[in-house]
Amino acid sequence: MDITTTAGHEASASARRESRQPLGRTIRAYVALMKPRVLELLLVTTVPVMILAQGGFPDLWLVLATVIGGTASAGSAAAFNMYLDRDIDAHMQRTVNRPLVTGEVSPRGALVFAWTLAVFSTLWLGATTNWLAAALSAGAIFFYVVIYTMILKRRTEQNIVWGGIAGCFPVLIGWTAVTGSLAWPPVILFALVFLWTPPHYWPLSMKYREQYEDVHVPMLGATRNGSQVGLQVILYAWATVACSLLLIPVAGMGLVYSVSALVFGGWFIYESHRLYNRAVRGTEPRPMRVFHASITYLTLLFVAIAVDPLLPF
Repeated sequence: MDITTTAGHEASASARRESRQPLGRTIRAYVALMKPRVLELLLVTTVPVMILAQGGFPDLWLVLATVIGGTASAGSAAAFNMYLDRDIDAHMQRTVNRPLVTGEVSPRGALVFAWTLAVFSTLWLGATTNWLAAALSAGAIFFYVVIYTMILKRRTEQNIVWGGIAGCFPVLIGWTAVTGSLAWPPVILFALVFLWTPPHYWPLSMKYREQYEDVHVPMLGATRNGSQVGLQVILYAWATVACSLLLIPVAGMGLVYSVSALVFGGWFIYESHRLYNRAVRGTEPRPMRVFHASITYLTLLFVAIAVDPLLPF
């Protein structure tokens, strides 16, 4: 039996399993296709930018509409990603429970779901916010699916650097949803998220080095030794914090953001140096410390972005 026939039988078996399982389990499986944890991080970078753009609280319906559209857009990109990467997901321990691997969702079902979310998010944002925000949303899906997943991910160790651009679009979408145009503050925040992505993801690839090697995906953490990866993490962490400080004069940020950018940024840099120092000494580098620290850093920084315009200082 050839590979095509085998794949056809597997797809049919998956479809049969999907039709037999309880409705609640099917719904949870489709939600899992959207990578809810990634969605949370994307939304954390959207709403604060809307507050910054407005200089206060935007219209609640506008915020809700943008969140709905952004969630559908990011969920679409994640579902396309799982559909395209289902072959390697089946051979990595951290992804073997994804719904396309377990058969809870069929490949055809995932593809239809991804396209439905993509079309809905674009039309929804166009109708409820503006067509610039909708175009940016569609661009984010295209970049993540085509540029990152289909072209870069399996070909270059710099994949996450350029593929991470897709995760920068929510700040642009949030700003344009409020103002209908672009300006320097969201461009700086776009650059900030772009610089933050490598030191966020490379420690994770260090943790799962062997799994990436097994499926021949050249993540930097799997192709370089710990000290080399650690040095790259340090450089990008410093660049991220420097970029965050640019927002102070450009957007007229106040005391809350300024102090937060310095304090939380200093902590992020400190954790990055710890990773490098431990790798150089030959001890366990504990890369997940930096991974979790990076998430906390970005979350707290964007909370400060949301709070700062609401205060008089």
